[in-house]
Amino acid sequence: MAANLFILSFLSFIYLAHSQRTPTISFISPEQIKDIGGVVELECSVQYAQEYPVLWIKVNAMGESLPISTTSSLIVRDSRFALRYDQASSTYTLQIKDIQETDAGKYQCQVIIAINNKIMAEVELYVRRPPVISDNSTRSRIVSEGQEVTLECYAGGYPVPKVSWRRENSAILPTGGSVYRGNVLKINSIRKEDRGTYYCVAENGVGKGTRRNIAVEVEFAPVITVPRPRLGQALQYDMDLECHVEAYPPPGIIWVKDDVQLSNNQHYSISHFATADEFTDTTLRVITIEKRQYGRYACKASNKLGTALAYVELFESIIPVCPPACGQARYGDAAQLSHSTAALLIMPILIFITRIPFA
Repeated sequence: MAANLFILSFLSFIYLAHSQRTPTISFISPEQIKDIGGVVELECSVQYAQEYPVLWIKVNAMGESLPISTTSSLIVRDSRFALRYDQASSTYTLQIKDIQETDAGKYQCQVIIAINNKIMAEVELYVRRPPVISDNSTRSRIVSEGQEVTLECYAGGYPVPKVSWRRENSAILPTGGSVYRGNVLKINSIRKEDRGTYYCVAENGVGKGTRRNIAVEVEFAPVITVPRPRLGQALQYDMDLECHVEAYPPPGIIWVKDDVQLSNNQHYSISHFATADEFTDTTLRVITIEKRQYGRYACKASNKLGTALAYVELFESIIPVCPPACGQARYGDAAQLSHSTAALLIMPILIFITRIPFA
């Protein structure tokens, strides 16, 4: 009789001890990294939780909680989600199909013991995402020559994208080399040769990567080159005087002779032709040249950063220069040209004849 009482007491003790054990989470899946459109299974094994609700909850980046399932039932109405329960291992498996970028985040497995008492474990789901360049990255810059310039490029995505810099046509970067790696490209003292298009390239192995074109415009004072500093032309013929101007912003350009600014009239024709934002070709055509129009002409270019001056000298020649003189003889000067040309052709013959000794 005493033995039976002892056995009953022992069994009661074991039962009470078992019934009072605290639920525990014995396993939670490690962090998961998946591609968009893939499938993931998150597992949570619990012990001693038969009488307690077990929940899967998603926590977004703002810290807000979204219940997904309770015990063996889904709460969300989304066909991409499914829940399985394996009684033998007390494992709750949350499956997500056709993974979307918004599925990334922390997933908590919770065992609710009381209103203010719960145990939990969590697993983070990372979704691979192609790079996207952030709006706070540099879009374009306009700076003056000699200034310090900082170009910034930031990109989101998973894994974290790596950012590099290149120039159009693989030109050498101001920092040296054709590629610079890092989010910030710093140019200590920019030169006009550094202007152009820069590429910010973000890559993380997902997709083909992405890039942004950043236009860098450098303001600089005018620089003038003269292809032909001295030009000869015959009287009564036209001649073109030329200057090539490099500047940004585009400069104001004038032609000057004897301290007088020239304008379009019956004696002069001025034209400007912009080949690019920084390049302008200017031509002064001297029309039907008169004696007083020979001399030195000044080509002058100015913008907010400075002024440049270059000179072209026009002198008198006997033979008209072609072009622009071809077919442009004025007032019967074609005859004059013929006579001059004939004289030049006959002169060697006359010289030869005068040297022949007479018998």
